[in-house]
Amino acid sequence: MTALEAVASYRPTGRTPIEPFLDDLGLGDQVDLYRRFYGFAEVRQEPGTIVDLMRAALSTMDELRGREDRVRYVVQANTIQLAAPFPGTALRQVRDEFGLGHASAFSVTQHACASGLLAVDVCGKLLSGSEDPDALGLVLAGEKTFTGVAKLIPNSAVMGEGMAAILVSADGSRDRLMGYATRTYGEFDTAPYWPDDLAAKFDEIYTSALIEVVLAAIDRAGLTVPDIALVLPHNVNRMSWFRLAREIDLPAERIFMDNQPELGHCFCADPFINYRTARDAGRLQPGDHYVMTSVGVGATFGAMVFRH
Repeated sequence: MTALEAVASYRPTGRTPIEPFLDDLGLGDQVDLYRRFYGFAEVRQEPGTIVDLMRAALSTMDELRGREDRVRYVVQANTIQLAAPFPGTALRQVRDEFGLGHASAFSVTQHACASGLLAVDVCGKLLSGSEDPDALGLVLAGEKTFTGVAKLIPNSAVMGEGMAAILVSADGSRDRLMGYATRTYGEFDTAPYWPDDLAAKFDEIYTSALIEVVLAAIDRAGLTVPDIALVLPHNVNRMSWFRLAREIDLPAERIFMDNQPELGHCFCADPFINYRTARDAGRLQPGDHYVMTSVGVGATFGAMVFRH
């Protein structure tokens, strides 16, 4: 059974308040909307490349030390498909620097911001077929906001920089994957370059589609909504989370949104950064069941249920 052996995260030290951030995008008149209603106050950014973000996250992962030889796969979970100039690959550079040159390296982008969950599932399935029961996979999730398109999802989220490193095993003793559900709505594949009518249709189905995969993952885990101690979401418009909580009768305080105001939406990294913060804060106790969920433009909805 797929399990999270360790999760490390890194958040840049540079803080950019939402006012100048939106002003640079020509959206200074929408500050009140994004701050008061969507729940964003600032984002994290810093000079450097995605390689620097990966190094920073891996440098805090003590659980990797001395186990490098057990890593069989190094996987980058991408939202932005073209993350580095050809022919260089940030992932292989970091793999080699951290003594993982023997591992196969590849990326997954098919689920956009939900690709972090996909990468964990892919690693678990690959490891389950390994002859080595101690084999591990390493997932890296997070990106740089280096273009205007990468800085904003209109009417949903401001994008921040951050990185998560996730060590995956096929049969760990904690944070075991109990259920996974995903669904792609292909009619929205042109996002974010879509006409107004298609954007409106996506907004209309968003909450119900997210509820569908969350409930499906919970059901596949053999659980019900009251069994869920915490939801670790992607950091988007907080109003959408209030609607989801109301629709499935989940207490709103069980949706972990502490990071959203100061980090923004960090692409595929959100659920894992939120996990690290929640765990450090004592919000997860042994035996708790929790949900990680994310939505990728394009549009893929995904949810995973774990037992801590």
